Amino acid sequence: MNPSKVDRNRVVVLTDLPNIGKACAKDLRQLGIHQPSQLVGKNPFEMYEMLCKKTTSRHDPCVIDVFISVTRFMAGEEPRPWWSYTEERKQSLKREDS
Repeated sequence: MNPSKVDRNRVVVLTDLPNIGKACAKDLRQLGIHQPSQLVGKNPFEMYEMLCKKTTSRHDPCVIDVFISVTRFMAGEEPRPWWSYTEERKQSLKREDS
């Protein structure tokens, strides 16, 4: 869902989350996440690695940005577009490579 349209009080299914459409909801279900509350406390980088492993495919790193957006939202942050986390993801991965 578009972050500007998210109503925290009406988040019931995965597609109610910011930046989550049908394809991302399917990805989350592959990780065993079937309801938004299951995202609380999850590590978006670990989720991404698990998704790549389960699907035996390397996904676009922007998926990490989406995972950051929903885990942060479920931790209480305001909904933000997934691309607002891109720089943070790049910096985090750069630190891991060092």
